[in-house]
Amino acid sequence: MLGLTLKEVSLAFREGRISPTELCRKCLNRIKKTEHLNAYITITEELSLKQAQQSEERLHQGVPKGPLDGIPFAVKDNFCTENIRTTCASKMLKGYTPPYNATVVQKLLDQGAVLMGKTNMDEFAMGAGSTDGAFGPVRNPWSYAASYRTQTGASPDSDWVITGGSSGGSTAAVASLTSYLALGSDTGGSTRNPGALCGVVALKPTYGLVSRHGLIPLVNSMDVPGIITRSANDAAIALGVLQGIDVRDSTTVPAPSELTELPEDFEVRNIRVGIPVEYHAPGLSDETLAQWSHVADLFERAGAQVEQVSLPHTQYSIVCYHVLCHAEVASNMARFDGLEYGHRSEMESSTEVMYASTRHEGFNDVVRGRILSGNYFLLKQNYQKYFLKAQKVRRLIADDFRQVFGSGVDVLLTPTTLTDAARYHDFTQEDNRTRSAQEDVFTQPANMAGLPAVSVPTALSRRGLPIGLQLIGPALEDRKLLCVAQWVEQRVGFPSISDCNNTQESRKDPGVTKREQTSTV
Repeated sequence: MLGLTLKEVSLAFREGRISPTELCRKCLNRIKKTEHLNAYITITEELSLKQAQQSEERLHQGVPKGPLDGIPFAVKDNFCTENIRTTCASKMLKGYTPPYNATVVQKLLDQGAVLMGKTNMDEFAMGAGSTDGAFGPVRNPWSYAASYRTQTGASPDSDWVITGGSSGGSTAAVASLTSYLALGSDTGGSTRNPGALCGVVALKPTYGLVSRHGLIPLVNSMDVPGIITRSANDAAIALGVLQGIDVRDSTTVPAPSELTELPEDFEVRNIRVGIPVEYHAPGLSDETLAQWSHVADLFERAGAQVEQVSLPHTQYSIVCYHVLCHAEVASNMARFDGLEYGHRSEMESSTEVMYASTRHEGFNDVVRGRILSGNYFLLKQNYQKYFLKAQKVRRLIADDFRQVFGSGVDVLLTPTTLTDAARYHDFTQEDNRTRSAQEDVFTQPANMAGLPAVSVPTALSRRGLPIGLQLIGPALEDRKLLCVAQWVEQRVGFPSISDCNNTQESRKDPGVTKREQTSTV
């Protein structure tokens, strides 16, 4: 049951094969069995069971709220949740409990979805590995899968691999079957990067299509709530619930159409697929390149027109992204001063000392470093040289995409990451700035241009770890993008995760079916 899609679970509810309360308990048990992944910061067990019971009563009365009624979901810990602590994985917000729900959280709750908990992340979403949070690193569920351990002879205690970031907790939650849907945030690839490394579908919607209200900001002009699921159709169902105007977020735009389930037989014969030449980046692994070519061939054999395209300003994108990111971070982090909420230092000899010591104690080195560099870029003598120039380059990057899509290209096919997931020990040998530049190279241009993008798992590497590819579409063409993603999904046949301990676990849990025994962590 834990390995089913949203549509299949909803049908199981209606047919009485399982109740929302039973499913909720299964997910809570799975969370406890996978504690070693460190995917969750807060588990809302009491609330989860209460919400599941309410969902069960609605189903018995024949009045479910919608397709997500009774469906367990998880939320990245930078979305506000009413009376549930929200920390951004930082000491600065230790013990902070918001008085309201983020719009996306409220929309899911209004549909009857069941909140399982708040997921781990990089501190204030600043990172690409989910290794830099105050609650410790998140472990990739595939570290414990038979495919990885057999191929590499890896020791699960010392050779585990990262999830990617910064939404690593949310992707680990979906990949490890503790929730069917998770919310992440995507500023430069923070859902798509871990989605690729954890073997799940990760969607960054068009900027403005989904409300940012209640998402604690990193970079206001690029932040987008991300949707993490196990299939493209599940992502479409979730987007249908979340999209649309929000009076509390002035950047939201009307939904172009009602999003329903995706058609099973989408025709790609009339689709034009662009392969950006600039995405053949240094460090791209042979296996990722092979998958990229393989999926392009699948399109071509199906009758789609596959062509090389050029996005000439891509080479400047990562540098431009970091200037703008750090500048907005410096502005956004100014609110954390120890006065109104969050951590407050006991050093209070003066206001200035209290400010400085609070921020030194509350923020980690990564956050403090970005604040310093951001303020440097915003200095009067540097503003035009760095910030203004970066804004101009951002416009050129967006124009590149506009020209390509204006020429008739329907979707761009690119890698999501350079390689499969790195071992934690190897990943942490480099500093956060270097790691982020490497991991965000393919993903941040879509944020700079405000375009929808989705990562789809396509194969396992020789090490037995997921490889994902990214599809980028024109603004507000999210549905069409997901149709193409589902077409790819249907043809690559990405395998379910399997764990060498699942047989032992199934003996302990007689409720686990044969299907689950080959697809659980």
